[in-house]
Amino acid sequence: MSSVNFNELLDAGAHFGHLKRKWNPNMAPYIFMEKNGIHIIDLHKTVAKIEEAGSAIKHIARSGNRILFVATKKQAKEILAEYVKSVGMPYVTERWPGGMLTNFSTIRKAVKKMSTIDSLMASQQWKNIAKRERLQVQRERVKLEKNLGSIADMNRLPSALFVVDILKEHIAVAEARKLNIPVFAIVDTNSDPTAVDFAIPANDDASKTIAVIVKSMCDFIQEGLNEKMLNKDKKEEKEEDSFEEDRDRKRRLEMDDDRPSRAGGRRRRIGEENNEKGELRRRPPMQRRK
Repeated sequence: MSSVNFNELLDAGAHFGHLKRKWNPNMAPYIFMEKNGIHIIDLHKTVAKIEEAGSAIKHIARSGNRILFVATKKQAKEILAEYVKSVGMPYVTERWPGGMLTNFSTIRKAVKKMSTIDSLMASQQWKNIAKRERLQVQRERVKLEKNLGSIADMNRLPSALFVVDILKEHIAVAEARKLNIPVFAIVDTNSDPTAVDFAIPANDDASKTIAVIVKSMCDFIQEGLNEKMLNKDKKEEKEEDSFEEDRDRKRRLEMDDDRPSRAGGRRRRIGEENNEKGELRRRPPMQRRK
């Protein structure tokens, strides 16, 4: 199982929180101490929370469901996109489009519009459009790709949400909670961990910390996907073996029915007898004596 150890988090600076005056009292269980006016996060609890969140996110991936990653912070955009692409999960690194979850049908229409524009650009009709209109269509296509390109293959609502900073992505968290979608999040000392289902206490401003935790979550997802493929292969092998056994059983029964008896004729089945013409017919059930 993929995991993050204490030293990796320490080297990444995951233990640095915000100033004491900016803290959220609900983060008290995860704060180790205060130093120079800054709260220090207890990394032992961070490791435990990563294991807990990783186990849950692995189960979701193994079930064939999708997890939507959200990080629009400048220091998290490229890191999140790099790791999440490797496991084939959708992600949002630009502005969160309001109503993306609660009004998902409208977002799907915008995604379908990209496909319509692509079809138009590949057709002969594209050459007949004025240059100015073509430029407008191309600009619209670039804008849609920038905002929605990473979720183009997401045909239904995600089964979970992973957020880097719940204060910055409060709209995404609110929409997920409204739809009862579980939320995984990196939570700093200025955030409320009770607002999400799986809170990972850590520094959500350091790019190294974000990279370590996101990579760990993607490793858990990859393990879940591998187990899903392994279970699928085992199921197919079991079905093939069962099919072969049924076919062999039927073949043996057919051979037993067609094998001649000692008298030289075909072996009679239970309840069969010869009629006057010598043909084999079914014996009627025994009637009750009067």
